[in-house]
Amino acid sequence: DEKDAKTDAASSNTAEPPMSKSALKKARKLAEWEAGREDRKVKRKEKIKAQKEAKREAIQAAIAADPSYAEKYKAETQQKMEQKSSAVHVPVTVVFDCNFDDKMLDHERKSLASQLTRCYSDTRNSSMKPHLAVASFGGKLKERFEGILDNHHKNWKGFRFLEEDFVQVAEKAKEWMKEKNGQKLAGPLLERSQSAQAKAAGEGNEGKKVDGAAETEGEVIYLSSEGDETLHELKPHGVYIIGGLVDKNRHKGICHKRAVERGIRTAKLPIGDFLEMSSRKVLAVNHVNQIMLKWLECGDWGEAFLEVMPKRKGGQLRKESEDVED
Repeated sequence: DEKDAKTDAASSNTAEPPMSKSALKKARKLAEWEAGREDRKVKRKEKIKAQKEAKREAIQAAIAADPSYAEKYKAETQQKMEQKSSAVHVPVTVVFDCNFDDKMLDHERKSLASQLTRCYSDTRNSSMKPHLAVASFGGKLKERFEGILDNHHKNWKGFRFLEEDFVQVAEKAKEWMKEKNGQKLAGPLLERSQSAQAKAAGEGNEGKKVDGAAETEGEVIYLSSEGDETLHELKPHGVYIIGGLVDKNRHKGICHKRAVERGIRTAKLPIGDFLEMSSRKVLAVNHVNQIMLKWLECGDWGEAFLEVMPKRKGGQLRKESEDVED
């Protein structure tokens, strides 16, 4: 009897504590969500079908009202197809460091997942496509992508979701950027590469890298508003890390600290060099990615900032601001 009593006591000590009302509610919601997975799948297909039909009817109505719209629509469609077919996969990687699961609230994790989704969408529609990767993919963020978001991320081309940390993922990126479909130089990257080669040839160093190129070719930089350097351009085979943290700046400087501790260079975007801002310079994850996408297309930070920066932040080109003051 004494032995049984000890066994019962040991069992009670190792038994898991009862779930709180909040945890039970979340578990019940998750179970209901899982049970409705197939129904959602059917509804999504029906919604897409309805949207296509509505678009078709709208086009037909526009042509009926103005027959010349048919040619205009055909030209627009052709242009979109050409842009899509001419998109280039460039040897640049953007890594999202998502090892901040314990630093965010539930609604902030939800926001981060939405921002990562937007990053994929923006990159998919860009004419210059860098590689994308999530580092430290796990915790509740992973649960959200694999649960509520129905694993859609597994179908995202050019976007890797990896459990390794940002340093390990940066090393992997150096390898996948050497692959045939991910190493074509184009746009500003090609122009700067050709300029560097021309400079080397002019100095009698044809075939050799220009001074300083050895340190920046294939650079790995963690982007942070507290960065030790300013990022003036993106480099071929460069890896640029963005902190996947949505916290209303509660943990100020944490990304910079993580990078320094791991021996990774840090740099800030040159926002202050180009824009006069009426509010803080901390940007959402998708805005940072979008700014880099725009730079890869045009090579102009000022243009990239003006197009991407949220209007509420009141960004104005410094030159324009100075002209007004004069």
